[in-house]
Amino acid sequence: MTAFAALMLAAGAAQAADATLYEDLGGADAVARIAHGAIDRSVADPRIGHTFENSNVDRVKRLLTEQICDLTGGPCEYSGQTMEASHKGLALDTADFNALVENLQDAMDEEGVGFRTQNRLLAILAPMHRDVVTE
Repeated sequence: MTAFAALMLAAGAAQAADATLYEDLGGADAVARIAHGAIDRSVADPRIGHTFENSNVDRVKRLLTEQICDLTGGPCEYSGQTMEASHKGLALDTADFNALVENLQDAMDEEGVGFRTQNRLLAILAPMHRDVVTE
């Protein structure tokens, strides 16, 4: 099953974001480690690393941390651009999106996040596909 298919299945079983998801992810430190791990893996990933060449990677890590925290009911407020604006001109396709999802899943695995909790986060992120993928 592709990462996108798994993401879409998770979206079908989505629950509204609440503080328990943020806590289930492990709180502030764990959310930061997950976000940083996903970006580190993506930068090093030969499939999508090139898409980060003109990015301030530390800023991307900070914004992804904020975004996950905000979307899962944590005490953060996302301060970045919309997904559409921040990915404009990158010509990303579904394979690129899937690679990032796989890297996020690997980062959550490393952090010990359970499958059900991972799916709850992925379900919240799944609708972003339409704003990120342009090819």
